Amino acid sequence: MPTDNIEQIDLKSSVLGEQVSRILSDAILEGVLKGGDKLVEAELQKKFGISRSPLREAFRDLEKKGLVLIVPRKGTFVRNIIRKDIEDNFPVRSALEGLAAREAHGKMTPKDKKMLTQALQGMEKAVRGRNTKLYWKYHLEFHDIFIDASQNDVLINILRTLRVHSMWYRFSYQYYQEDLEKSLAVHQRICDRFHDDAADVSNLERLVQHHIEVAVERFLEYLETQGASTT
Repeated sequence: MPTDNIEQIDLKSSVLGEQVSRILSDAILEGVLKGGDKLVEAELQKKFGISRSPLREAFRDLEKKGLVLIVPRKGTFVRNIIRKDIEDNFPVRSALEGLAAREAHGKMTPKDKKMLTQALQGMEKAVRGRNTKLYWKYHLEFHDIFIDASQNDVLINILRTLRVHSMWYRFSYQYYQEDLEKSLAVHQRICDRFHDDAADVSNLERLVQHHIEVAVERFLEYLETQGASTT
């Protein structure tokens, strides 16, 4: 059964739905649960030792994030990714993440800048070790740091969902390998601009946008070679 490999941890009763949602999200993002897999309530209730109520709360949260489809009288299924999902996601993410970078520049604290540098160092270590999964972990941290520093709750909440989808798309195509050295070099330039109080924020915004646009172009080219579905 697909659910056999899902992480199992001790759950706290006060936040059961939230915890189960996180566990299932991770399983979907990492490909443990794949597109089309059915999330069987009885199996998951038994696995986590929980009642139906928090499990359905988790399903609703996953549906809100766009990771599952709840089909009346049939059940809850992991969504299949199609090319249009990717084409719709990345342009919006590019524009909003560039805006977040622009807004964050003058608001970043010394602690934020230190954390940004540490995330970049983690990315560099992952590149040296050819550890793609570790690279994306630190990559996610890097972007989250400046997005949160924007202090714009609307941007933060929208981008949280868009970025979850972006990671899911990449992990769903497990043989896709982005040029991590080129990606690292761009992030070094972004980091440098955040550390430079006199940096042109319009240039920073364009740099972040262009980085995402180039990444999706390469990704879509890869999907063309794989004959990915468009419907």
